[in-house]
Amino acid sequence: MTQPLRLAMRLATPAGAAFRSSASRRIAAIHTTPVSPATVSAIHGTGPPPEAPKPAADSTEARLADRRKKQAMLQKAQDMRDAAAASNPQDSISPLKTARTKSSELLRKRFWKNVHVREVDGAYEIHLDTRPLRRPDTKEIVRIPLSKPLLATALAVEWDMLTSPQQATRQHLIPLTGLVCRALDIADDDKTATATVRPYITRTVLRYFDTDTMLCWAPPPRADDSPGPDGLGLRETQKRAAEEMIAFLNTRVWPGVELEPVLDEESIMPRRQKPATRQIVEGWVMGLNSWELAGLERAVLAGKGLLGAARLVAEWSEGAAGGVAEAGEPRYGVEQAVKNATIEVRWQTGNWGEVEDTHDVEKEDLARQFGSVVLLVGGTGSQ
Repeated sequence: MTQPLRLAMRLATPAGAAFRSSASRRIAAIHTTPVSPATVSAIHGTGPPPEAPKPAADSTEARLADRRKKQAMLQKAQDMRDAAAASNPQDSISPLKTARTKSSELLRKRFWKNVHVREVDGAYEIHLDTRPLRRPDTKEIVRIPLSKPLLATALAVEWDMLTSPQQATRQHLIPLTGLVCRALDIADDDKTATATVRPYITRTVLRYFDTDTMLCWAPPPRADDSPGPDGLGLRETQKRAAEEMIAFLNTRVWPGVELEPVLDEESIMPRRQKPATRQIVEGWVMGLNSWELAGLERAVLAGKGLLGAARLVAEWSEGAAGGVAEAGEPRYGVEQAVKNATIEVRWQTGNWGEVEDTHDVEKEDLARQFGSVVLLVGGTGSQ
């Protein structure tokens, strides 16, 4: 027998052995755990269904009470931690750690107990116990005219609601303080030979005049467009509000001024008002006092338009910007100003619904900013 034939026979496997080997591998068990079917259990009820969620408190008193409740809970937890630390003092505390602890405690703890409004040398001052409130940049005392007692009281309430000096560094917690300081900065800048703040504000508000919210109307409705909740289209709603606003401004603020829509029916590029109109409006803005100018700037930036801001200042100002109101004429308040500044948003949410914690928060924030303008420009000299 040759050598290749012997190798082939040696390597060959019997067919029966191969079959038995493959069969044993197929029937080998992987585990010895018996198979048991899944037990399906029915859903067991534990009680009645939960109540529907309730909307958040909308009143100022309810929000203030909720804030004070949370503040009391945080203070109670802090007192418990302080008591636990006092009962188990450490044997050795480094001076550096002690200094850091004292510094953090000073930032967390309010160093004043009471806030007072006091009349000092012909003006109102806000006193934190015995310390007068000062401006952050110049360190001068904040002085409010005697004709603005509501503004002084609101400023005192704003500081009385703070729980620590650290909160005083957050601008969103002291918005009225920032607005008052802005008015005082404008007054100080007007006394210099090269005043720059007033021209800058005037240029800013005139840019909003070219794209005013009240003068940007939607295109005419198509046949398949659905009307709003009141049965009117968006363009008709905007047009009615603008006509009422323009009639007031032509009578009380800018007599004889022609105001035109800044968007045509199908245009997307706004057009500027006439040069004569811009000149009259610019002269009116430049002639405002520091309190009115600061309030106008805040209202323009908040409402994205000059017309609504000008009417709000003219309605409530105690200075030259405020005209003589007709007998029995309702005042243009904060709620109406918010409605005119959010015509398109209200129309869309009336059709499609409101996004929670978005549209309602924006509305309240806008009302807060317009309300601060009323407090800033108003006073006992208002007619």
